[in-house]
Amino acid sequence: MHQQRVTPLTESGLLAALLVVLGQAAVYLPVLGIVATLMWPLPVIVLVVRHGLRWGIMGLAVAGVALALLIEPTIAARLVLAFGPTGLCLGWGFRRGWSGAATLGLGLVGSIGAKLASLGFLFLLTGLNPFDGQMELLRQSFEESYALYGQLGVPEQDIAESRAQIETGLAAVALLLPLIIVIMGLMDTAVSYLLGVRVLRRLGHTAPVLPPFREWHLPRAFVFLTGFALVGIYWGQAHDMQPLYSLSVNALVCALLAGLVQGLALLSALMQHFRLSGFVRALIYVLVVINGLFLQIVALTGLFDMLFDYRRRLARREMR
Repeated sequence: MHQQRVTPLTESGLLAALLVVLGQAAVYLPVLGIVATLMWPLPVIVLVVRHGLRWGIMGLAVAGVALALLIEPTIAARLVLAFGPTGLCLGWGFRRGWSGAATLGLGLVGSIGAKLASLGFLFLLTGLNPFDGQMELLRQSFEESYALYGQLGVPEQDIAESRAQIETGLAAVALLLPLIIVIMGLMDTAVSYLLGVRVLRRLGHTAPVLPPFREWHLPRAFVFLTGFALVGIYWGQAHDMQPLYSLSVNALVCALLAGLVQGLALLSALMQHFRLSGFVRALIYVLVVINGLFLQIVALTGLFDMLFDYRRRLARREMR
């Protein structure tokens, strides 16, 4: 009995120490810090799977306190808030034996909530909108670049055109900031999930894997989201309702991205059906990615595939 109590405590200490090391690397290393940040939820996943959610929370708290003493309390709190829940949610899904899609979905919800909590914490500390601060820093950096271009003799007309293009891009980024948070959460969750599966299997645990990409089917809700988003965009523009317009634009882009994933999965299934070589498949993917028109066609096709399921019809023809 005494050994059973010591083992979780010892392993929790080791994994918490690993969290501290990764946290320091995330703060102090310029390039490898990004890798360390993406790997940060991994020890939490292992801890929750092996010893339960309570030990995962305790290990996360210990690592947060240690990082606060070694680095800086606000940075440590933001790191714990932004990436800790991702590991807790994924670890809980793995421990409960959920499917790969359900575990990934839970991790995504936890990751998005964590990012919002981190931004809210920063707002409480500073009283400033974190988005506005980041946009202002971007504008200042571009203004410094424009001044440098002027000193180098670049024509004012070219600088003015470049400034107009940058301002248009910054306006689009400001409009799509909610979607950017979702994409950040998705990237964080996907990396943690894939690494978690590999590590857990190395440790002797069973971990569900996602189905092959050609078999992916996203919910039909994205089709209805597209319709509501189009109505919201029209209504927001017609009645000058900026919050509704912004929300609808983000919803539309999110639905189109889901359609793009579904369309690429359908494309993968078709290439598998026609037994195309790996080189031809890679070439087709590259052509789709670098061509805006092809991207739109694939995204719209993916939305239609959510409704009509072309792969199931193709399978029926093969059976005949």
